[in-house]
Amino acid sequence: MFHLTVLASGSSGNCALLETPTTRVLVDAGVSSRKIAQRLEVLGVKAEQIDAVLLTHEHSDHASAVGVWARRYKTPIYANRLTAEALSADTKGVEWRLFSTGAEFQLGVLKVQSFAIPHDAAEPVGFVFKHEEHSVGFLTDLGVATKMVLERVRPVHTLVLEANHDEKLLQDDTRRPWAIKQRIFSRHGHLSNAAAAEVLAEIAGGNLRRAVLGHLSEDCNTPDLALRTVRARLDSGAGASLEVLCAPSPATGERLLVG
Repeated sequence: MFHLTVLASGSSGNCALLETPTTRVLVDAGVSSRKIAQRLEVLGVKAEQIDAVLLTHEHSDHASAVGVWARRYKTPIYANRLTAEALSADTKGVEWRLFSTGAEFQLGVLKVQSFAIPHDAAEPVGFVFKHEEHSVGFLTDLGVATKMVLERVRPVHTLVLEANHDEKLLQDDTRRPWAIKQRIFSRHGHLSNAAAAEVLAEIAGGNLRRAVLGHLSEDCNTPDLALRTVRARLDSGAGASLEVLCAPSPATGERLLVG
């Protein structure tokens, strides 16, 4: 059995749990270690049972709990060199396990593939996790899905995909300076609902069975907007049968069966 559980998703923090009968890993740790441990406890998982934390990049909504978690629970932290260096000042005592971006490595029974993605961080990555015949992809923060990124996630069965904002809501937002909007809209920013829909339309029709939309902006998006935008694009093509759901915020602790 291979399960995915979203423990936190959104601009205020991101964390997901992947479980097999023998291996448990967290992808990112962007909310407090106390909250992560509490949400694991609801699932019947002890914090000490986590085998590793893997980081997509160093931004606080993905890595703020790394230092406390690693020191408290002695969990090794997997990251590439530049991500680890960007966090090193705040993570004394962390047991780093460095990987090269683009490398494939084994973590328990999970085969892990990393690949570069365009985002305004030191060395951001996406991941594909494989267990037996099933796989999960993570594309959580990126400004554009390049051809290489699409090819790396094309084989997966479940994809956790950023759908950060509705373009009109962001354009009309009076609280964000134009410079911030430019950053979000840029190739190193965040995917809009429409851009996420295009990613799924591009890779639909193969192995993909489920998409979990995540990292939704709290004030420039809604789950209903994200789902309607994506469904409208998919229902006109090969993605009509694709299951699409939004990562709940706050997380409900629902386990999703990958395989």
